[in-house]
Amino acid sequence: MEAMAVILDAPRRLALRSLELVAPGPGDVLVETKFSGVSAGTEKLLWTGEMPRFPGMGYPLVPGYESVGRIVDAAPDVAERIGEWVFVPGASCYKEARGLFGGTANRLVIPSARALPVSESLAEAGTLCALAATAMHILASGDAPELIVGHGVLGRLLARIAVARGGPAPIVWDNKAERRTGNVGYDVIAPKDDDRQDYNCVIDVSGNADVLDQLIGRLARNGEIVLGGFYANRLSFAFPQAFQAEARLRVAAEWQPEDLAATRKLIDDGALNLDGLVTHIRPAEEASSAYPAAFLEPDCLKMVLDWSDAE
Repeated sequence: MEAMAVILDAPRRLALRSLELVAPGPGDVLVETKFSGVSAGTEKLLWTGEMPRFPGMGYPLVPGYESVGRIVDAAPDVAERIGEWVFVPGASCYKEARGLFGGTANRLVIPSARALPVSESLAEAGTLCALAATAMHILASGDAPELIVGHGVLGRLLARIAVARGGPAPIVWDNKAERRTGNVGYDVIAPKDDDRQDYNCVIDVSGNADVLDQLIGRLARNGEIVLGGFYANRLSFAFPQAFQAEARLRVAAEWQPEDLAATRKLIDDGALNLDGLVTHIRPAEEASSAYPAAFLEPDCLKMVLDWSDAE
């Protein structure tokens, strides 16, 4: 069995071609993908070649951890799941390429436990489940954010979820004027227009490794900075200012199934709206141009590939 997949053969060398899939085993399901999202964080680093080394890294690879589609076949022990609409947070099912993170293909073989039920009515917005669960994971382990740095999709989800959970509306910073729109129930400003220096909880999702000194200078005593982005460069900061503030740093890791469940409940209850976050949809056949556009076009907030006609 084969799948049509997006493949990064090397940095900035991207193609769409057929790959042989591993044979499904006990407990596995086969998903036909409808939509897959392009991550402007981790996938951009894979595309540019700036991704830090960690287990599983290497080329050629199939990227992607934001796919939705239908289970069309399954092992006998999980056959009752055939027909379900699911979110797939990545796959490792290729004989000729690494699955890092492996979700950007028209067919995916995955363990049943990794096929997470979501509402089909979300359509392309279903690809946002990983980012929404990431935002929930960041928020679940600390104080409500007073400042969020970065108004990309993750920053918007953080702010929307913070408001949806009944917390105070955070302030959001973004240096780019075109990103200071689309706010729902909170304010977005340029950092230069904010003179506050007593934030108790700051969440950074900018991915900018040079921002720490600036953020530490805005903290109240015993304030916390949460690193929710993905950083290609080494992080560092001047010690004296952090010492005076008794600053705390927290690194938010990967989301867990309970984060996705909590996110789904907010969506199902109508408290969390995903409108306006997916701004571009391209046929999967245009992946070679869609990926650079996702990373370089200033008006592209979130790029999604449509696999409807991929063969």
